Amino acid sequence: MTEERMQASQAGGEPVRILAIESSCDETAAAVVENGVRVLSNIIDSQIPIHRRFGGVVPEVASRRHLQAIWPVTQQALEESGLTVEQLSAVAVTAGPGLVGSLLVGVSFAKALAFAWGKPLIGVHHWQGHIAALQLERQMPREYLALVVSGSHSGLLKINAQGLFPLGMSHDDAAGEAFDKIARALYLPYPGGPEIDKAAKNGRADAVAFPRAWLEGTDDFSFSGLKSAVLNYLNQRRMKGEDFSPAEINDLAASAQEAICDVLSAKAVAAAQREKLPLIALAGGVAANSRLRALLQQRATAAGIETVWPSPIYCTDNAAMIGAAAYGEYRLGHFASLSLNADPRKPFPLQAAAKTAASVKA
Repeated sequence: MTEERMQASQAGGEPVRILAIESSCDETAAAVVENGVRVLSNIIDSQIPIHRRFGGVVPEVASRRHLQAIWPVTQQALEESGLTVEQLSAVAVTAGPGLVGSLLVGVSFAKALAFAWGKPLIGVHHWQGHIAALQLERQMPREYLALVVSGSHSGLLKINAQGLFPLGMSHDDAAGEAFDKIARALYLPYPGGPEIDKAAKNGRADAVAFPRAWLEGTDDFSFSGLKSAVLNYLNQRRMKGEDFSPAEINDLAASAQEAICDVLSAKAVAAAQREKLPLIALAGGVAANSRLRALLQQRATAAGIETVWPSPIYCTDNAAMIGAAAYGEYRLGHFASLSLNADPRKPFPLQAAAKTAASVKA
């Protein structure tokens, strides 16, 4: 982060330092973020090795691991920040959406800290965090298109000074969920998204013509049909007693990945052109997918549109992004009471999210 950004972010007076907690799925994370742009610490306890043996996240196992890890992770975040509790301005936490048991651990813990320390409490929407992650590494314009793609949601959102306006959302399986389910069917390890990406690098994207659901006339997404098509293709081959060579697995991974990235990138660029937006911001766990980045950048550049995305550490679930989002809420005075509860289907705070992004003077 540049010195100019730090000076601008501190122009309002004393620095705002927020301890943020994230536990919406299978990462227990804590971070301390100053003025929404400076990461003083960002600690993540990943459960990937635990869930890999099951081929996916087991909610009960995830909740128990969060209970074990949340205090040590928070202690480490505080220690690395170099701050005392007295120097913190607020405690923030992901309130939803996510796995209800996992969310409850984080929300209950954050409420206890806020009460014990006498600090304001801020509840953050998970999507809000993914979008805010972009401001940790760069200055964002006042108006842009956000393509948020993760394991549980996919959507296009127009962000400007007046608010945040959803243009399209997932109808069924999100892109990340489709990646994970297809990877499991291909007997690739969990998490499936990165494994699909890795296998696809050695495969042919045109090996199998999997379907695309364009949902003409909308900016919405649907990937359940693609997932079913891949599973049906595999089942038909296996019922005939046919095995798949490593090369065929790579081809299938590349073909499925191409179908997903084709739709995501094409619809994002079309929406940005229609709305006359100069930049597409890619966010969420699937933002780390190399083919999606390349295809989106290729198509956007041809249309005269800029593209940005976070570093890998800020694509997947982390607490720094929650702290970044919470800063805008702090400045707007949007605090939660100690009755805050976890909401696995938490609706998106449309106006607050855009004001949060716009409130960061960077």
